[in-house]
Amino acid sequence: MVYIASWQEYQEAAENLYAKSPNKARYCVKWRSSEGKLVLKITDDTTCIKFKTFSSIFLNRFEALNLSLMQKMQNRRPELTTTMLTGSQLEAGGETGKPRPASPMLAQQAGPSTGGVKKKKPKKKK
Repeated sequence: MVYIASWQEYQEAAENLYAKSPNKARYCVKWRSSEGKLVLKITDDTTCIKFKTFSSIFLNRFEALNLSLMQKMQNRRPELTTTMLTGSQLEAGGETGKPRPASPMLAQQAGPSTGGVKKKKPKKKK
């Protein structure tokens, strides 16, 4: 078990290892808050690939790798979001660029946009 020093190499090796044997591959994440250390490990019982970092810069990359592996594990394609749509698709009237609630019921339950219930003023003592 040797740690891979480069993130790009680790990401490619992890995705290739999972693609090679999806039924046997296991992915483990360890976070030690006392040391500020993140350790990622993926193995298929014959090959073990590890990556270790103390830097918070890798958190976005780690999140992208997690998303990629989870989509592969669930056999899903990435969902289209407004950031993935091109300008011509937006002009065609497909998406307005504004987030929408999942269902009309959620939109009705949201209530007023300015807050909620007004607090009662306490009565003054005489």
